Amino acid sequence: MNEVVMRLNGVEKFYNKGLANEVHVLRGVDLSLSKGEMVALVAPSGAGKSTLLHIAGLLDAPDAGEVAIGGDVLSGRSDRRRTNARRNDVGFVYQFHHLLPEFTALENIALPQMANGVGKAAAEARGLELLARVGVDHRADHRPAALSGGEQQRVAFCRALANAPRVMLADEPTGNLDPATSDQVFDALMELVRGTGLSALVATHNMELAARMDRVVRLEDGVLVQG
Repeated sequence: MNEVVMRLNGVEKFYNKGLANEVHVLRGVDLSLSKGEMVALVAPSGAGKSTLLHIAGLLDAPDAGEVAIGGDVLSGRSDRRRTNARRNDVGFVYQFHHLLPEFTALENIALPQMANGVGKAAAEARGLELLARVGVDHRADHRPAALSGGEQQRVAFCRALANAPRVMLADEPTGNLDPATSDQVFDALMELVRGTGLSALVATHNMELAARMDRVVRLEDGVLVQG
């Protein structure tokens, strides 16, 4: 049996709970990610994909239910424990790269590692290794403004994997790119996921990209359904 890396059980989320304009965003969501599995999360805009990703990544708390990473239930734990889990176990990628503009591509990847206690030389070595995996190691010394949109997003993928997380959570990671660049960047994402053995939950509107992943789940009226 494949190792379950992340599990969500009965996750509920309300906005404006108890008020006349209450919105029940998530209605008992159950989801598990196995080691090395790449899962597409699809839903219409405003259906709660980002909310689900934020809860899975411990950036937001569910109103009910549990979030577990590596068998450790983290929902309801202390802020410090959840912060440590976010830093070490979860990598985030967004539609916009959010790279630090004053630092080079390599420095953007090394900094999260150095903040986690890794020495500069080791952090840069890992950064170069990750950049090579996605074919932009020759741009390591360039700042984000000197990189194309596709290159910036590849660097963002590498930064998300800098601290060797168990899970990558990606919110429309190719949504800001043209179709040709989107395909190239998604290929790079798949190379990173397959090459490092982590799990990935990827929210996307692109059904062609979704079909290339191991499994597709849909968020419909706050409920997660397969396929």
